[in-house]
Amino acid sequence: MQTNPLSTPPHTSLVAVGDSFTEGMSDLLPDGSYRGWADVLAHRMAARTPGFRYANLAVRGKLIQQIVDEQVPVAAAMGADVITLVGGLNDTLRPKCDMGRVRALLTEAVEQLAPACKQLVLMRSPGRQGPVLERFRPRMEELFDVVDSLAERHGALVVDLYAAPSLGDPRLWDVDRLHLTAEGHRRVAEAVWQTLGHEPEDTEWHTPMPATLPPGWGARRVADARFARQYLLPWIGRRLTGRSSGDGLPPKRAELLPYEGPTA
Repeated sequence: MQTNPLSTPPHTSLVAVGDSFTEGMSDLLPDGSYRGWADVLAHRMAARTPGFRYANLAVRGKLIQQIVDEQVPVAAAMGADVITLVGGLNDTLRPKCDMGRVRALLTEAVEQLAPACKQLVLMRSPGRQGPVLERFRPRMEELFDVVDSLAERHGALVVDLYAAPSLGDPRLWDVDRLHLTAEGHRRVAEAVWQTLGHEPEDTEWHTPMPATLPPGWGARRVADARFARQYLLPWIGRRLTGRSSGDGLPPKRAELLPYEGPTA
């Protein structure tokens, strides 16, 4: 994980670009909205800098082409101190994925965003252990190689969540097995916070959680059936019909405005 010196001046604004990971699913708030790592990060940054502004353009389900078309130009025009970009992972999970096209689009996004902010932040996304990850691991790692290369070329920071042992723990993933829990998002926010050069609040965010007894065979089968019925089958249905969970949804926080939100 690359870091800036701890003497880095406070940043005055943040724009987050991406999909459901950056929108904050599944860090659910009582009012039905999602918080997530980007909101937690914005709250911390706002506590240090009066008048801190924050926008979150992320929308669940977005592919890298949609992120480039719908979010990147808007983010680039905002002139924020920090822009975070996480995208392309939804593409790698599609049965037919042209990694050459994903690489070209991610390159286009970075080339627009890097000169439009003081610091661009990219990520190697976390991945829980299991057969789904194993099936798509080669594509994911190819995507992360592109992230590393682009970061080196354009002076971006990389937050390596993929290599963090803690974030592979299924206890940090929601029942849909695709999105982090509130604790998972908190750890991601800490990782980005430290990468930006801030004094750590949790030096052990990457450390695995204490071991517990795994659920029994029966409990695992019930959980598998629930997962298939509530999440896997609808996900397959959307893939077959070309629909997305984010169809028709607006950006989470479309304008770069002073931030007041839930506490970290």
